[in-house]
Amino acid sequence: MTAILSEERQVTIPEGLRDSMGLQPGVTLDFTEEEGRLVARKVTSGDPFAKWRGNGRLPASQSVDDDLAESRDGR
Repeated sequence: MTAILSEERQVTIPEGLRDSMGLQPGVTLDFTEEEGRLVARKVTSGDPFAKWRGNGRLPASQSVDDDLAESRDGR
């Protein structure tokens, strides 16, 4: 895939790459030069699991084993 550097020295990342890399507006990219190549890496901040912590809490009366059994039975 190719892109053209604009007069403002900006480049548009092709849609296929944006989609496959999960690049959304506001994502931070880190640019480096490696062996004459421009390399961009998506910057991940903090704990990638932080947004999932606390989701899916079990009722106080239910054990993890009971919850797993229910999910496997399709109840």
